Amino acid sequence: MSLSIPFANTYGTLPPQLFTRMKPTSVANPSLIAFNHDLATELGIENAEDNAELTRIFAGNEVPHGADPLAQLYAAHQFGQWNPQLGDGRALMLGDVKTTKGRFDIQLKGSGPTPYSRNGDGRSWLGPVLREYVISEAMHALGIPTTRALAAISTGEQVFRETALPGGVFTRVAASHIRVGTFQVLAARRDMEGLKALFEHAVERHYPEAKDPLEFLQSVIQAQAKLVAKWMSVGFIHGVMNTDNCTVSGETIDYGPCAFMDEFHPMQVFSSIDRHGRYAYGNQPDIIVWNMAQLATCLVPLMPDTDQSVKDFTEAVHAMPKMLHLNWRKAFTAKLGISSPTAEDDVLIQDLLRIMTDEKADFTNTFRALSDNIANPPLDQSDAFASWMQRWQTRIEREDNPYALMRTTNPYIIPRNHQIEAMIQSAVDGDFAPFHRLNTLLSKPFETSAEALPYTHPPMDDERVEATFCGT
Repeated sequence: MSLSIPFANTYGTLPPQLFTRMKPTSVANPSLIAFNHDLATELGIENAEDNAELTRIFAGNEVPHGADPLAQLYAAHQFGQWNPQLGDGRALMLGDVKTTKGRFDIQLKGSGPTPYSRNGDGRSWLGPVLREYVISEAMHALGIPTTRALAAISTGEQVFRETALPGGVFTRVAASHIRVGTFQVLAARRDMEGLKALFEHAVERHYPEAKDPLEFLQSVIQAQAKLVAKWMSVGFIHGVMNTDNCTVSGETIDYGPCAFMDEFHPMQVFSSIDRHGRYAYGNQPDIIVWNMAQLATCLVPLMPDTDQSVKDFTEAVHAMPKMLHLNWRKAFTAKLGISSPTAEDDVLIQDLLRIMTDEKADFTNTFRALSDNIANPPLDQSDAFASWMQRWQTRIEREDNPYALMRTTNPYIIPRNHQIEAMIQSAVDGDFAPFHRLNTLLSKPFETSAEALPYTHPPMDDERVEATFCGT
């Protein structure tokens, strides 16, 4: 029996100016690197046993039955600069499926040029495919809302960036690919009919309890406030928080130049294109508020009383920093074993982060060492840390079983940049064993194990990754 995917294709019922229907461009000699059978089961995909068929479909060489492939249109503020038309330049959504957990898009990335490619080749080289597969699945295991990885394919072709590189196709699953930029392109064109249709679709799909655009905005703000606080709690830096990389569903999307910090610094930047630190670790809460302000601007025209709506929407956006802070406090106090946080705990958190910055302490390993009550170099040599430890231990005496809480919030293993780069280099050389090993270990990030131990070490000086790249 052939592969069965229960496509519903509701996005294709929206106004046609939002997308272009087209088929993926086939590749020469595809081979299957990975297929996420557990995720496929969640999506209701059946008969996924034939690797040759999986390879053809997820390479883009065969359109599965019931699919309605399309490239989506959107605009964006990119590093604060307005770009009136972007879109899926190297991606095609095969369609969406309805499951017991909601509706999900299935999208190919690297499937060839589209009308939105802007003279690009529409392809992806293998590195970004494997990077997004590993990191998105790791984020899911960490309990952070994210797009998911369904398949990774090697195309048997080369793509050309600075040099010739092996090509790949990635299959991404998302609660939707509706972005702030999707609303922006319609609002900028004053396409009220399209904007209203998109709004109604997004409400039905994500926030059916929202009665109007203001309640929809408030729901998106809540989701994004929780998401960014979770990013901060694991030392994650998205790297390119443009409005086209910001979903209304509140999922992490587009793992281009993202990175997890090793040494903690609040203004850490890895993205090679973020030359002025706009999307640095510590700036992420401010940027998500800015992005939500752009969404609010798009939604105001859908309200009957524009003057009052501007006031209401402004109030909703201005309430977001406090919401972010409360989510940040909740996340970081849990990392310190505190289940009932108070405002006074902010100082305890901030003092620890300040000491970690001064001592260049590893973010993940510092919190895990506290969880496991083990040695914590280089902090153990710090008088400031010794004083902080006394205050913290006094504080958690009021908590029930704080260490158990900490071991569920402080990962033992994360996808460290140097290990991701080493994995990609091995794959380029034809060895996919490190890719599969990383996926296995990162699927249980809170579990201590001898197998995972080598992957918990910070990079040596010659292993450091100073910059990460989009891959486009």
